[in-house]
Amino acid sequence: MNPTFSIAGRKIGSDHAPYIIAELSANHNGRLEIALKIIQEAKKAGADAIKLQTYTADTITLNCDSEEFQIRGGLWNGKTLYQLYQEAHMPWEWHKPLFEHARKHDITIFSSPFDNTAVDLLEDLNAPAYKIASFEAVDLPLIKYVASTGKPMIISTGMADAEEIQEAIEAAREGGCKELAILHCVSGYPAPAADYNLRIIPDMMQRFGLVTGLSDHTLDNTTAITSVALGASIIEKHFTLDRSGGGPDDSFSLEPQELEALCRDSKTAWAALGQVDYGRKSSEQGNVKFRRSLYFVKPLKAGEVVTEDAVRSVRPGFGLSPKYLAHILGQKVNKDVGFATPASWDLFENRR
Repeated sequence: MNPTFSIAGRKIGSDHAPYIIAELSANHNGRLEIALKIIQEAKKAGADAIKLQTYTADTITLNCDSEEFQIRGGLWNGKTLYQLYQEAHMPWEWHKPLFEHARKHDITIFSSPFDNTAVDLLEDLNAPAYKIASFEAVDLPLIKYVASTGKPMIISTGMADAEEIQEAIEAAREGGCKELAILHCVSGYPAPAADYNLRIIPDMMQRFGLVTGLSDHTLDNTTAITSVALGASIIEKHFTLDRSGGGPDDSFSLEPQELEALCRDSKTAWAALGQVDYGRKSSEQGNVKFRRSLYFVKPLKAGEVVTEDAVRSVRPGFGLSPKYLAHILGQKVNKDVGFATPASWDLFENRR
C-alpha cells in the first residue's frame, strides 16, 4: 500500500490529489494587511494550505557583523544574517490574527518553527502540523521537540544527503512523530530546474517509505507539475501578491494567477496518472466503430473464392478484425455479397 498521512483531515499521498502549500514566508513585506490578503488569495487560487515561518532575528541567528555572518552574493548580498531576518521575520503578535483569518477563510494554516519557543507559540494557536525547513533539517533536537507535539510533520531536505535525511527521520520517530512526510528540495533562491534531478523522488519514496513531495524554488510551474508524474504528493511554492514587491522572497514567488494554474494543473497531472488499465476507456467507447475491419471491395457470387483483391482492411469497424484476413482468403462465400459489405463469419462456407 502507498504511504499516506493527513493534515487537518485532508489525506495526503499518491492516491490523493497533490497537496498544495502556499509559502507566505517574508512576502508580507512588513505589513499585516498584505499577509492577510495573501491568505485570501491563496484560498481563492485553490491552495490547500498557507504556511508561515515563525522566528525572530534573535532566535535564528546572532546580532554580529563578523565575516561569517555576512551574506555575499545572491539576492541578499551585503546584509548580515541578523539584518535579513530582522527584515523578513513574521512578528509573533501577527500569528494569532493570521491563524484566525485563515480559519475564517477555510484554508489550513501552519508554520515552520525555528526554535522551541516558536513551537510553543504555535502550540498555543493549535497549529495542525509543522514544517521543518531545509536549513533546520540538521537540528535534530528541534525535530524531536516538534515531534513531541504529536502533530504531523513535513521535513524539507534541501542540502541534506541521504544519511542526514535518515537521521532527521529517525529523530522525528524517536520524538514521537507518527505522521511524517519529506520534501525533495534545492535550497537555491531561485533554483535552476536542472538542479532538481526529479528522478530522485521515486528513489526517496522507495528508500525512506514516506509520503514525498517537492519544495520548489524554480521560477515557474514546470518542475512542480513534472514532479507529480514522478510521485510527488505535496508541492510547496512561495507565494506573493506581486513579484516586483521588493521583499526578500518576492522575486522567486508565484503570483495569484500562477498559483491558480499550479493548483489546477497539478491536479490534472495527478488525474492523468490514473492506474494500470489496459481496458477500453469511457471516452473511447463511441469511437470503436471507426477502427479498421474487413470489407468486401467487389461483388462476389455465392460459391466464389475470396481473393486478395476482393477484401480489404478499412474503416469503419463493423466487419471482422483484420487479424482474420489470412483465415478468410481462399474460402468460398455462401451467398452473394455486394461492394462495401462487412465481412462476417456467416458469409463463408467454412465458418470459424
